[in-house]
Amino acid sequence: MDAAVRDALSARLLAMADDELVLAHRNSEWTGHAPILEEDIAFTNMALDELGHASIWYGLYGELTGEDADRLIFFRNAGQYRNAQLVELPRGDWAFSMVRQYLFDAAEYVTLNHLKASSYSPLAEAAAKIATEESYHLRHTGLWLRRLGLGTEESHGRAQAALNVLWPYARQLFVPLPNDDVLVEAGIFPAAGLLLNEWTSMTRSHLADCGLTVPEEALPRRDVDRAEHTEHLMALLAVMQSVARLDPEAEW
Repeated sequence: MDAAVRDALSARLLAMADDELVLAHRNSEWTGHAPILEEDIAFTNMALDELGHASIWYGLYGELTGEDADRLIFFRNAGQYRNAQLVELPRGDWAFSMVRQYLFDAAEYVTLNHLKASSYSPLAEAAAKIATEESYHLRHTGLWLRRLGLGTEESHGRAQAALNVLWPYARQLFVPLPNDDVLVEAGIFPAAGLLLNEWTSMTRSHLADCGLTVPEEALPRRDVDRAEHTEHLMALLAVMQSVARLDPEAEW
């Protein structure tokens, strides 16, 4: 693998890993607070799945760069993270978290389907492994959106309000990274525009079935660089990194 491809792939893997890690942390905040006991267990398990997926992507990143996952997670500042702003937003109410998870799961679903055919075999094998769990996640959150959107007036209103906020943020998942074209040309990663089109078609159809309306594209869009973050990520990292930073040389 030449240097240009390695650098582009490393950047893409880091972005994917950071997305999974930060979302896993946000979802873990529902542990003990979900609306019903069964969902408390289910959503906690989904958070653990996301953390496991982050570990896989960090592992592939480390194989290319030699960097240690624990150092990456606990000793980078917010400006060095490459997650989309979508996943760092506060958990909000239950409808907010379900809408966010659905939009993210749908993005992963279309991405993983392409990555299973990646010309870089470690990436293809990892995608095939993760895709099984993500299919479950998508079904689960898709059912919750139907339940909320077609439920009571209040549940519908909360889901629609969440969608109005989150839809522009979700588009950042498909903003190309620098030198992504190298990966596309090598058959390693699909084009961002292709993924966006598939995701848009899938989500619009399901959201309409749930009685929810996608905001007009005229609303402000969040097609920003992944190096730009909200103040919420700094607060999240302050909690997540606090123990490790008490003794940076400790072995766990």
